Amino acid sequence: MKLIHISLGRVNVVTPGISALEYHRRRSKLAQALPKNSIAVIAASDTKYRSGAVFYEFHQDPSFLYLTGFNEPEALAVIEKAGSDVEYKFHLFVRPKDPQAELWDGARSGLQAAQDVFNADEARFVYDINRVHAHLPDIVGSARAVYTDLPGSLKSKSAFTRYFYGGSDAKPEVFAKILKDSRVQPLRPTMNEVRMFKSEAEIRNMRIAGQASGRVYTEAMRQHFDTEKKMWNYLEYGFRTQGCDSSAYVPVVAGGRHALSIHYVRNDDTLKDGDLVLVDAGGEYGGYITDITRTWPVNGKFSDPQRDLYETILKVQRSCVALCREDADVTLDKLHTIAENGLRQGLAQIGFDMSGKALETLFPHHLGHYIGLDVHDSPGGIYVPDDDRWPAHFRGTGIRIEDSVCIQEESPLVLTTEAVKEVVDIEALRQQ
Repeated sequence: MKLIHISLGRVNVVTPGISALEYHRRRSKLAQALPKNSIAVIAASDTKYRSGAVFYEFHQDPSFLYLTGFNEPEALAVIEKAGSDVEYKFHLFVRPKDPQAELWDGARSGLQAAQDVFNADEARFVYDINRVHAHLPDIVGSARAVYTDLPGSLKSKSAFTRYFYGGSDAKPEVFAKILKDSRVQPLRPTMNEVRMFKSEAEIRNMRIAGQASGRVYTEAMRQHFDTEKKMWNYLEYGFRTQGCDSSAYVPVVAGGRHALSIHYVRNDDTLKDGDLVLVDAGGEYGGYITDITRTWPVNGKFSDPQRDLYETILKVQRSCVALCREDADVTLDKLHTIAENGLRQGLAQIGFDMSGKALETLFPHHLGHYIGLDVHDSPGGIYVPDDDRWPAHFRGTGIRIEDSVCIQEESPLVLTTEAVKEVVDIEALRQQ
């Protein structure tokens, strides 16, 4: 088994909260899930450009980051499983040190750090990314199976493709054959299984992100904003000043009827007195995200119909969160059915005609999803179109309440509890 780099008597922390030892264990876990004499090939993200030489903020491929901790573009990792379940070789291709390039773009880790910090097995398993075309064919050629999500065609103009074709001894036909070989299998299903269960360190990072983001939400509810853009700017600034690295995704700040568009991200309209505002946002810490949605009145006070609809949704959301524990033995699909039944009954009690396919219109998305280094959905939301079928005082209203939750053995751990959601608490904030 390979040795792990130790610094000053402590396990070396590669990324916030995540040690070199944990990254080794992740690669070992992946190796255990692969058949013998196989490899997994994972590429880093490319730098993406807005226009010309103007680039977007770099965001690493989540699976590459999960396995390596290496947060730079133009890199490639190969996990090679030999005959034993506990043994693997870690090959890492990275950019070499380049003083001229680093003068403009900042420091690179380089080949030595790939071994010393990121724990590629030996110096002979660390490669210059510009020479990937000279080394990868031999690694791939010795494997009985190749697991990768690289594209099946090398016609795209990505940085990774450029390396495939670079060098005087490059053989483009070799790489086209590699990625179309019958031995090639998709890696994503295996990575989904490996990444599903979070370590204590991962949960701590997500709790840090959730706590910081939740506090920003609560402070935003305390303030008065007359435009969606001002609220958006407040949230973005707040996430960073509370300790997050950035926003986890482009937020939704939807006033009034804009909340009927589930992924409304224009965030450029006015916020009107008497309307609700739906906010779906969250911060990111160490690559780990939090996902929160809250809905509250622009003027700080719910009208009677707004309160009735909000309380109906909140009751269902609370009941679903309470079931997020191992001893409840429920799946996401089961929770979705429970939510549908609760919403159907609750909405009928406040005057909705729930016959036919009413719920498909009012509740058009799934209850929830997994989060971690990636982000997606939400538990609990109702969207009432402007249609004569629905009670007039509810029309044009969209309400969603969403928390990030860690499933534990006996009780759920709500990672975003600092974002208040009870009516009495929301209204009290503006009074204070």
